[in-house]
Amino acid sequence: MSEYQYYEFLAVDRPLNEDELKQVRALSTRARITPTHFTNEYHWGDFRGDPTKMVEQFYDAHLYFANWGSRRLVLRLPATQLTAKAATPYALHDSLTVRTRSRRTLLDFQLSSEDGGEWDFESSFSLSAFIGLRAELAAGDLRCLYLAWLAALGRWETAEDDEEEYTHQIEPPPPAGLATLTGPQRALADFLQVDPDLLAAAAQASAPAPHTAVDRTDLASYIAALSAEDKDALLVDAALGTAPQPGPQLLARYRATRRPRPGTTTQRRTAAELLDAAYLHRTERHDREREKQAAAARKRALQASRAREAHLARLAQNTEQAWQDVDKLIAEKKPGPYDAAVTLLADLREVHARADTTPDFQGHVGTLRETHRGKPSLMRRFDDAGLPNP
Repeated sequence: MSEYQYYEFLAVDRPLNEDELKQVRALSTRARITPTHFTNEYHWGDFRGDPTKMVEQFYDAHLYFANWGSRRLVLRLPATQLTAKAATPYALHDSLTVRTRSRRTLLDFQLSSEDGGEWDFESSFSLSAFIGLRAELAAGDLRCLYLAWLAALGRWETAEDDEEEYTHQIEPPPPAGLATLTGPQRALADFLQVDPDLLAAAAQASAPAPHTAVDRTDLASYIAALSAEDKDALLVDAALGTAPQPGPQLLARYRATRRPRPGTTTQRRTAAELLDAAYLHRTERHDREREKQAAAARKRALQASRAREAHLARLAQNTEQAWQDVDKLIAEKKPGPYDAAVTLLADLREVHARADTTPDFQGHVGTLRETHRGKPSLMRRFDDAGLPNP
């Protein structure tokens, strides 16, 4: 089987300088490289560079996938926008790894070849589908981290024999809006192969997605009330490149102050409870799908029955023409028309039976057999259809 690997890197907060470009160009002679973008495909061999180090030093996002099932997405954010402490509760097994390098938080989402299943020659991905996750995370939306936790839980279920551990593993705080994912979040769920029934079960305890529209006047008042130290810190971070896009961080802080406080704390579930809820959801979904299929089959059967009744009614109105059509079809002396003639004869048999004129039908068929007895192919069709043979 032909191997395929795809590597993509993206610089969002700042482009690479000339010295950095020289370093990455030295890693590949065939890659497409710009100050903000690096892509390469391999049908044989491997990439000489270390993707982890490239993200740590140069890029804000990295995507990798291979047709044998391995997948990886790495996002880098300033620690001022997302701390490792905030992300770590969502790291379960290898689906998500969280670490800090040079005051930046690195989120490493992975699906190994063992988890990915069979070879996949059709799926294709691009960083453009996922890059919006950075802005969402910077604005305080942690749904993509919870998706990684769910992906790990789904694979853990298939790998573990001892279910005792499920009763002790508690889910991380479920973010709001799990029932209405954004485009980048939906892309990540597909990328990590999150079980849709497990996601639906998790969403049952998730609050509705918050209203994202911002009142410009209210935001201006909030910013005006910030201390001079806060404003200076934001500008210094932007100037130094440690937080070159202060907007998402400001919005996250603003929304946190406007978010209504829940009256009660949401009860967090165990892994066992989530898996049981997913099983129930899956069972109910399958039942609904079977009932939908059965209803569709009943509808098709009713439509077919009505169509046949209308067809037989038309035949009954002019059986003479129908018998003439049988003669014309047989006269063509071809397999297709023979089959059509036998089908028409079977319909005429039912029409005559309903009209209680079966002897007339038998007489017509007897005449046809006598006239065309030298056509063995036609006679065989008559016999197979059970047409009378006086």
